[in-house]
Amino acid sequence: MKSVIVGTAGHIDHGKTALVKALTGIDADRLEEEKRRGITIDLGFAHLELPIAGGERLRIGFVDVPGHERFVRNMLAGVGGIDLVLLVIAADESIKPQTREHFDICRMLSVRRGITVLTKSDLVDADTLEVVRLEIEDFLRGSFLEKCPIVPVSSLTGAGIEELKHALLEVAGEVPKRDSSAIARLPIDRVFTMKGFGTVVTGTLISGSVRKEDELELSPQGERVRVRGVQVHGEAANQAMAGQRTALNLASATTEQLKRGMTLTALETLHPSSRFDVELSLLTAAKPLKERAQVHLHAYTFETVGTVSLYETKELRPGESGLAQLRLAEPTLLLPGDRFIIRQFSPVITIGGGVVLENAPPRKLQKKPEYADFLRHLTGTGTGPLHARIRAAGTRGLSMSEAVSRTGETKEQVAKMAASLPEVSRIGDLLILKVALQAMEQSLASALDAFHKQNPLVEGMSREELRGCLPEVAQEAFTQVLETAARNGRVQIAGELVRLPGRGVQMKDDESESKKIIETAFASAGLKVPAMKDVLAGLKVDRTRAQKIVTLLLRDKVLIKVSDELLFHRDALSSLRQRMAQEKTTSAKMDVARFKDLTGVTRKYAIPLLEYLDREHVTRRVGDERIIL
Repeated sequence: MKSVIVGTAGHIDHGKTALVKALTGIDADRLEEEKRRGITIDLGFAHLELPIAGGERLRIGFVDVPGHERFVRNMLAGVGGIDLVLLVIAADESIKPQTREHFDICRMLSVRRGITVLTKSDLVDADTLEVVRLEIEDFLRGSFLEKCPIVPVSSLTGAGIEELKHALLEVAGEVPKRDSSAIARLPIDRVFTMKGFGTVVTGTLISGSVRKEDELELSPQGERVRVRGVQVHGEAANQAMAGQRTALNLASATTEQLKRGMTLTALETLHPSSRFDVELSLLTAAKPLKERAQVHLHAYTFETVGTVSLYETKELRPGESGLAQLRLAEPTLLLPGDRFIIRQFSPVITIGGGVVLENAPPRKLQKKPEYADFLRHLTGTGTGPLHARIRAAGTRGLSMSEAVSRTGETKEQVAKMAASLPEVSRIGDLLILKVALQAMEQSLASALDAFHKQNPLVEGMSREELRGCLPEVAQEAFTQVLETAARNGRVQIAGELVRLPGRGVQMKDDESESKKIIETAFASAGLKVPAMKDVLAGLKVDRTRAQKIVTLLLRDKVLIKVSDELLFHRDALSSLRQRMAQEKTTSAKMDVARFKDLTGVTRKYAIPLLEYLDREHVTRRVGDERIIL
């Protein structure tokens, strides 16, 4: 069954609530004060089902909004999720101030369909009705309602109600179906307790679907709640779909935790923000909007105050549009494409609106022209905005989870769009431009070349050191670039070291001579090795180069570090292993004294050597003795 949400709009006392009751039989005024004063103060809700072709039915949810200027903020909380509007104008009064303001709000929110309803038609004669109709046609000229029906009705006598239902069927048939496969979002417009059920919230499900027992996230708090029960247009259901008026009975949530303006959404998917880059438009009747001006912002059921920072000008003039950043006093959950209304800080009147372009802008305001160009690319459709975000991410890349939270598309939709972009590579969950990978490989080669020139006695750079030379590079991208470069022979990898082909250790004559001297000194010493400082003191090279030569000998395992102060030649230690194996044939037990006699070394060498043999599992210490393994 197709569902459509219809909102009313119009001046106070023009018969919006009476019209909804005439259509549905439901009195949308639920508050005692509303009934006593005879005016709508807060949002009211009603529903209606109408038959359509093929035996199907159309389910219409009505959101009845207040018309009084003091309650426009309540009106704004209800109009955000509507599919079409009933612009209600009383035939005996014609167009009034709140008619204009409500109409401007609908235009700014990009409502694309509607019907103009001439209420109280029984109070005027045919000539007056025709004059009012002509006034309205002139008022609507050039707007989204210009070619939409104008239906005169009387909620008192019922005249025109059936004609209005027929018009609703026609216009509602043009409303595209909302995406129930998208990420679920339910802006909350009411919170109350129902006896026997507990906490209940209501709202228009603007995307996705919600089932009984689903776990949802309450934004911006980030708390988890469980859906105990679902109602759609007042009837129990197993599932609510996008475009339906929905009531959710929530477990583990209290009315103190919840309020109008919060949003229920999928777990750990979307993220609230208090900064949004937007395209902002001013009404022609508004005053100029200056840089750093404070405004009231209304988006779906949320409202707060915020500061406007203009990107390309110091002042936005009436009727103009421009790029801006809104910095809000409170965080909220908005996605690119979401519409909003701004009202003047004081006096509080509607002055404009706009659309969200980016919900995760850099912390520091970007005033450079290239950032404005980036935002303009986000105004596009299809794969354009995703491509712009991937391009802006550069070598850092854009993770799938970040793409989801910044576009509102599901992971599957993001993957499909990315696959259609030939210039984009996907590495695991990372999206990155192929040219960024090429630039990364060039930077990698340059870093290695510089390292080899500065460190001729070092075989290569460690992976982590090389990674540190490439700032703002994702680990997944770095690994792939490195492995691809190795496969193509552009770099060589030896364990944790990376080098350019044909590069590595390049010794000068005095360095080669020093290396030979060090190696010979330890090889000829056997197990009675000299102190390293004494060996290095006799070299022709400086201490820094000498230390690098020692590092090379250690890396190549020519010298082996047995303790902090003692290094041995590998041949001497290999010979020691053989002698230990021979001693085992005599006795498997070995104490320090026997070891000293065997090797001819003092205790200074014996203890570190025995501990080394323990580490190498040649011996195992048991008390004061070793067992030769």
